[in-house]
Amino acid sequence: MKLIRIFIGFVLPALVLTSCVSQKKFKDLEGNYNSLVDDYQELKNEQRDTNAELSEVKNTLADLKAEYNLLKEKEDELRMQYANLQTNYLNLSASYDALEKNSSSALAENSRQNRELLQQLDEKEKTLAEEQDRLEKLQKDLASRSQRVDELEGLIADKEQKMNTLRESLSKALTNFEGKGLSVEQRNGKVYVSMENKLLFSSGSWSLGSEGKNAVNELGKVLAQNPDIAVSIEGHTDDDPYRGSGQLTDNWDLSTKRATEVLKLLLKNNNIDPQNLTAAGKGEFVPVASNETTEGKAKNRRIEVVLTPKLDEISNLLNEM
Repeated sequence: MKLIRIFIGFVLPALVLTSCVSQKKFKDLEGNYNSLVDDYQELKNEQRDTNAELSEVKNTLADLKAEYNLLKEKEDELRMQYANLQTNYLNLSASYDALEKNSSSALAENSRQNRELLQQLDEKEKTLAEEQDRLEKLQKDLASRSQRVDELEGLIADKEQKMNTLRESLSKALTNFEGKGLSVEQRNGKVYVSMENKLLFSSGSWSLGSEGKNAVNELGKVLAQNPDIAVSIEGHTDDDPYRGSGQLTDNWDLSTKRATEVLKLLLKNNNIDPQNLTAAGKGEFVPVASNETTEGKAKNRRIEVVLTPKLDEISNLLNEM
C-alpha cells in the first residue's frame, strides 16, 4: 500500500503535466487513486477494530489485576487481625492463670471470653483460608489470560507476516504476466490476484487459453505451499448481456462457469486441498471500473482469486477469554 501511494504521488502529477495524456485518462487514473485511498482507509478501519478488541482484552486483564491487588490487601488485613486475636488470647490466658487463684466467678468469666475468642479465631481462620483459595484461583486465571493475550498478539502478527510473504511469493511467481491483465495486491488483510479475461478466455467462452492456463498453474504452485489459506475464486463480467447459446443463459452463468473452470485447473495440482477452494459467479454486479468505456469493460471482465488467512486459532482464543 505504501509503495502504491508513493507511485501515485510521483506518477500522477507527472501524467497531469504531460500534454500527451487526455483528460479521460487522467480521470481514470484519478479514479484508481481514490479507490486505492478507500482501500487503504478500509484496511486502517479493520486494523483499528482489531486493536480495539485487543485493547478490550487488555482492559479485562487490568481489571483482574486490580481485583487481585484488592484481595491481597484484604488477606494482609485478615492476617493482622488474626495476629491481634492471638495476642489477646495469650493475654487472656495469662489473666486466667492469675484470676484462678482469687475468684471462681472471675475464672468463669475468663473461661467464657476464652471460648468466644477461640470461636472468633476459628472463624477468622476459615475466612482467611477461603480468601487464600480465591486468591490462588485468581492468580491462575490472571496467568492464563496473560498467556492468551500473548498468544493472540503472536497469532495476529504471524497471520500478517504470512499474508505479506504470500503476496510477495505470488508477485514473484506471476511477474511474467504483469502488464498482461494480471495484478496482485494486498488489502483488508487479504491478498487479491486479479486476472482480466483477455489473459484467460476468449469473448463469450469459458475455455482457458494456453497463457491463462500457465498463469493459473503458477498460481497453483504458490497455493500448494500455503495449505492454511482459504481461496475464493470469483468470476466477474461487464454489463453487456450474454448472447451465447447452449447451456448458459446469462452473465451469472458465464461468470460462474469461468470461476469453476479456474477451480478445476487448480485442482489438477494434487497438493491443493479441495476444501480450501470456493468458486462463485458475481456477474456484472461488482465492477471495478465504469462500463461506459471499452477500457472499463475490459477491467470488469475478470477472475479474482481472493486469499484469506484462516482465523480459527484467533477466534478460539477470543472465545476462551
